[in-house]
Amino acid sequence: MNNSRFILLMTWTLFLGMIWTVVTRVPPDQPQIQQGEAAKEGFTSPDFTLDLLGGGSVSLSDLRGKVVLINFWTSWCPPCRLEMPAIEKTFRNYKDLGLVVIGLNLTAQDSELDVAGFVQEIGMTFPVALDRDNAIGNLYRVTALPTSFFIDRNGIIRSVVVGGPMSEALIQSKVEELLQEGE
Repeated sequence: MNNSRFILLMTWTLFLGMIWTVVTRVPPDQPQIQQGEAAKEGFTSPDFTLDLLGGGSVSLSDLRGKVVLINFWTSWCPPCRLEMPAIEKTFRNYKDLGLVVIGLNLTAQDSELDVAGFVQEIGMTFPVALDRDNAIGNLYRVTALPTSFFIDRNGIIRSVVVGGPMSEALIQSKVEELLQEGE
């Protein structure tokens, strides 16, 4: 390749990269993490209120005093689909001991019809929150699916698992550890 072609190729690459940066930026109206608020281990989990599939709403702050597993997922994500039965089984086994699971669907990347179909197919009994504008996904800085946040009774994020599928043993061990702390 001659020098002028190389320069032309690099110029176009730089130009297209700048356009991509502008087009894919996070809109300024998205919630921003406030000072002292970070969606990472050791920090208080950022609060949110979302509509639930089937009606009603859920606020994370209302769940203080309980162990909470927030699982970010979509119905089209293969690892999300694979780990959901293990999450459901863990929820059923530990809900009476203070475990709350919120299946936080990134509905901006999914469809409510597909979500409802998957929930019925799996027989999910825990609440499914709908993040219709990806605001909570952005707030929690979710970069991969699935992503799970294990939150203690004081609202502190104790563990974050990015990717999956998580095994039933992993989910149960994290939940049991958090439940034992409150005894």
